[in-house]
Amino acid sequence: MSTSSRVSFIDGVRTPFGRAGEKGVYWTTRADDLMVKAVVGLLERNQNIPPAAIDEVAVAAATQQGDQGLVLGRSVAILAGLPLTVPGYAIDRWCAGAMTAATTVAGGIAMGAYDIAIAGGVEHMGHHPIGQGFDPNPRFISEKIVDPAALSMGETAERLHDRFPQLTKERSDRFAVASQAKAEAAYQAGKIQQDLISVSASSESGWTVVDVDEVRRPGTSMEGLAELKTPFRPHGRVTAGNSSGLTDGATACILAGEAAVAKYGLKPKMHLVTYAFAGVEPEVMGIGPIPATEKALARAGLTMSDIGLIEINEAFAVQVLSFTDHFGMPDDDPRVNPMGGALAYGHPLASSGVRLMLQLAREFEDHPEVRYGMTTMCVGLGQGGTVIWENPNWKK
Repeated sequence: MSTSSRVSFIDGVRTPFGRAGEKGVYWTTRADDLMVKAVVGLLERNQNIPPAAIDEVAVAAATQQGDQGLVLGRSVAILAGLPLTVPGYAIDRWCAGAMTAATTVAGGIAMGAYDIAIAGGVEHMGHHPIGQGFDPNPRFISEKIVDPAALSMGETAERLHDRFPQLTKERSDRFAVASQAKAEAAYQAGKIQQDLISVSASSESGWTVVDVDEVRRPGTSMEGLAELKTPFRPHGRVTAGNSSGLTDGATACILAGEAAVAKYGLKPKMHLVTYAFAGVEPEVMGIGPIPATEKALARAGLTMSDIGLIEINEAFAVQVLSFTDHFGMPDDDPRVNPMGGALAYGHPLASSGVRLMLQLAREFEDHPEVRYGMTTMCVGLGQGGTVIWENPNWKK
């Protein structure tokens, strides 16, 4: 009979994120090859784990067609050289795909069905623009089940500005400037590079090695952001500068139970405490992390004051500010994204959940005084997801 087990985050990696589109570094690179590169890099870093011991490979993508189709978890496992005995599957919760891949295999580990698993996500937004190939049920609109604005992520961000007038464009721009500055400081300190797997990519000018995120803008200023257009609405407040960039990239992580940790001599970087997903109005999907976090905190018997580090996906600056305002936190709360976020690195949809975990794990190493942290994100079509983690480096 299976027994329950504590779930640990052992290690995680990602490819550098590239700008989506013909001018991006990954334009001629397949999405599944990006994911394979991440998985191979992860396995090379963890050679004490026998490949045959991996019980599952769960890979997320928001658009599961073309080079993001063919049961990604299984096809990537084969292409990465894992034994054919290792199974895999694909998963989708749009922006929270990789987060859901991780929590889903974690549930299997917790109940004793798995000992060790790989979870991650990939999104090639150049090959698969948001909404490509979708055929939404017409009843969504004709029966007014969902407002048409819910299908435009930028418009959902504008709706947050409408709903919360105190969340001004100036506050959003200021948050974006800070995110870029924090990301640059993290790069200068060598923090981000530790978990990047370099990728060889071809272009018209030949082959190149991609070893940094392509869309960072460390010189971003309030003056520069003030001049940007508002593409989703005339005289709006959401711009390319206070939104996450359209990017291509892949992430992968290893999760394991206590038996595997002991058997293979693994050193966990985080322990999973609990997680929660919640639904909200699709038209204001950015508030999704709020109820998800409230549910997760209640399940863990914690309050926000117990959370010492927060990695929240910066889909839009206003979306993060709606979260911090709700919990009574200042815009520059030092707990929030200390190494910057998606406004600087980009947001390749289904891959981003594990990027949040990578950064939180690194921050835990630097902050042994912090016991609990969280990764949280909004999800298209009105959802939110939150995972609470415990720091194994914690010292009273």
